[in-house]
Amino acid sequence: MKKIELHWQILIAIIIAIVYGLFLADYVKYIAWMGDLFMKSLKMVVAPLILTSIASGVANIGNGGNLGKLGLKTISYYLLTSVLAISTGLFMVNFIQPGIGADLGLEQEVKGLSIATESFGDTLINIIPENIFEALVNNQMLSIIFFALLIGFFITKLNEQNKAFLLTGVNAGFELMMKITNLIIKFTPFGVLGIVAVTVSEQSGDSAALIGISKRLGLYMITVLAALTIHSIIILPLILKFFGKIKPLSHLKSMSIPLLTAFSTSSSSATLPLTMEAIENKAGVSNKVTSFVLPLGATINMDGTALYECIAAMFIAQAYGIELSFVEQIIVVATSLLASIGAAGIPMAGLVMISVVLTAVGLPLEGIGLILAVDRILDMFRTAVNVWSDSCGSILIAKSEGESLNYSKDQVTP
Repeated sequence: MKKIELHWQILIAIIIAIVYGLFLADYVKYIAWMGDLFMKSLKMVVAPLILTSIASGVANIGNGGNLGKLGLKTISYYLLTSVLAISTGLFMVNFIQPGIGADLGLEQEVKGLSIATESFGDTLINIIPENIFEALVNNQMLSIIFFALLIGFFITKLNEQNKAFLLTGVNAGFELMMKITNLIIKFTPFGVLGIVAVTVSEQSGDSAALIGISKRLGLYMITVLAALTIHSIIILPLILKFFGKIKPLSHLKSMSIPLLTAFSTSSSSATLPLTMEAIENKAGVSNKVTSFVLPLGATINMDGTALYECIAAMFIAQAYGIELSFVEQIIVVATSLLASIGAAGIPMAGLVMISVVLTAVGLPLEGIGLILAVDRILDMFRTAVNVWSDSCGSILIAKSEGESLNYSKDQVTP
């Protein structure tokens, strides 16, 4: 018998949860534990996953033996496009404000929630932890990310024997955490069942609240999709046209198969072989560039994911009636960038990493339950944007290295 794919399992769980919460509200307590267990499991893996993924990623960059001019160009492009994506998301979520305007009945859950009000300078200073173990215990994400960056960077500075030993260690640690995370993701339908059933049962006596939630989720989806559209069909093509002198449509035709694969699988890692094949054989980029730029991009360049995490965090804050200050929104931008770097190229990785952004500004992780229902379809779109950005980067970097591409006859006249 063919196994039902995970996204269908989640959709079925949501439908069952809605029916259960509406008609069996008095018995929700018997399945609520599944949602609690799922949330505890997510919280359990956040800190070690971030520590090992970022340390492993940075250490492996240094291990590539190509961190000179090519590495600088690659990192600069990835940081630039990610920041542009997050800025687009931040603008759209503040402009549309999808979480404001409906009584979602969530304010009660965040009483006593402590939101940081320290200055930006104090925030920067407090990134450096006095005790890294205390930071791990308390899920101080900015401190954990900072420490992970230090570990990854200085592994590259060790002698070859120690470098190889520690590199194997952080890679093994990251692989181990991904195994655990993948196990948790498999239980997502049960977690969704518990979380959504509880939410629906609490709102079952208030039809206006349910309608409000549906409207706000629809507006949230529109916000994410609008921001992804702006980034993918305006910002990235303009960069490709003016810096690479390439017609974006020519490159889009070459990338049709990888983009469709990314959309259907929601996995930039699974799409990587197809992306490399398209960039080398159809675009004419050398293996030297593709073998360095694209695997690195599949690891750290997640424009769509970074944009989504920013919008999701702001939406959850709006839904809970929490107004984030300018400094806190800057923290959301910074942690969205760093969390997207740490996100694995697998389905629903962004959903796991959103907990990093929420924790950084003191927002309740339970807010993830608000966006679970529509996450899968958004995951498909943001993964396609991730792969599209990676491919544009490889073209730009190949051009900057003086390579002659197969687009020569379609190139924009300087």
